[in-house]
Amino acid sequence: MAVQLSLLDAVKSPPRKKVTAIPRVPLTAAEYFAGIGLVRLGLERAGWRVVFANDFDPQKYEMYVSYFKDAAEHYALQDIFTLDPQSIPKTTLATSSFPCIDLSLAGNLNGLSGKHSSAFWGFIRILREQGSNRPPLVMLENVPGWLTSNRGEDFRVTIQALNDLGYACDVYAIDALRFTPQSRVRIFVVGVQTDEPNRDIYNMLRRSGALTTTALRRAIMSHPRLLWHALNAPEPPPLRMGGLRDEIIEDMPDDDPRWWDANEVQRHLDMMTDSHRKRVEELKNQPIVHYRTIFRRRRDRQRAEVRRGDTAGCLRTARGGSSRQIVVAAGRGQIKMRHMTPREYARLQGVPDDYPLPPNTIQALTGFGDAVCAPVITWLAENVLTPLAAQLSPEANP
Repeated sequence: MAVQLSLLDAVKSPPRKKVTAIPRVPLTAAEYFAGIGLVRLGLERAGWRVVFANDFDPQKYEMYVSYFKDAAEHYALQDIFTLDPQSIPKTTLATSSFPCIDLSLAGNLNGLSGKHSSAFWGFIRILREQGSNRPPLVMLENVPGWLTSNRGEDFRVTIQALNDLGYACDVYAIDALRFTPQSRVRIFVVGVQTDEPNRDIYNMLRRSGALTTTALRRAIMSHPRLLWHALNAPEPPPLRMGGLRDEIIEDMPDDDPRWWDANEVQRHLDMMTDSHRKRVEELKNQPIVHYRTIFRRRRDRQRAEVRRGDTAGCLRTARGGSSRQIVVAAGRGQIKMRHMTPREYARLQGVPDDYPLPPNTIQALTGFGDAVCAPVITWLAENVLTPLAAQLSPEANP
């Protein structure tokens, strides 16, 4: 349900107030729920420096430290509830990609009280106990289900918890498809310590679909009393129309054992509805090879669903075999299929090829499937976080 203009007009747009200045601070960040380090990767490309990281997963730490050689100096491999807030260095920014499994449609929808997503409260505890040393900026990231889990109450209490610590918040919905050929919408909350939030809900609700969704507008409109602080953000790049073959797909010969045999290919063709199978058959007769991705889903029975365009669906973890994305190569009279490789997962997340892959395929797929798309973080840093840091500390050199 779209938000009606009459509702927007009912929300007064107060004059913007200047954020209260704070002492000079560098562009440093603490990275909570750091995983394999893709928030760090995105921030560093925009000139930020991560000086502290935390996660409790040893396999993700193994991947992180294989690329970020200084990780052992600042990465705390432990449960967030056991961290000593006083041991964490003071930073300008704290990021929190808290676990999404209890907020996702692919998870169990237990919300912030669930076993995994409740780790968010460990992050809030740290900020609270840091007192005057807490970062002036925070950035949270999670799945769109965050907006609607427990009928929207989880999102409300998240923002309220930040408000209670002095953070006024803005929120964006950004699709990774604007940066890499992967459809992956994520919700980003940016909070700033200020005594003068502008409460400019009007402009937050009027943003284009490049930065918001109907569900996000509804979530904001449902809670006008929260401390909102609209930030200036430009339009992100337009949605990608393709790019799998040119940027993502690994080049491998026809006899590579990762390609499935004819029986397995036929089994997946038989899983398709007529419309999906027709898409593949039409590509088979083309003079060049085209690439598409497939998900296996449970509908009336197990179905193989083919994406229309030359882009991938949202990457998932590899905890279940059916969750792995499938590559189909069709053209020149052939149809070939295989599972997407860890390197292709990495590329879809904006990760360079010099990022080492672990020998364990499931470890790699889970690491990248759980992560954030790094170019989205870079865009947010360049267009929101760094300008905001300049407001907070005019003397700072980005």
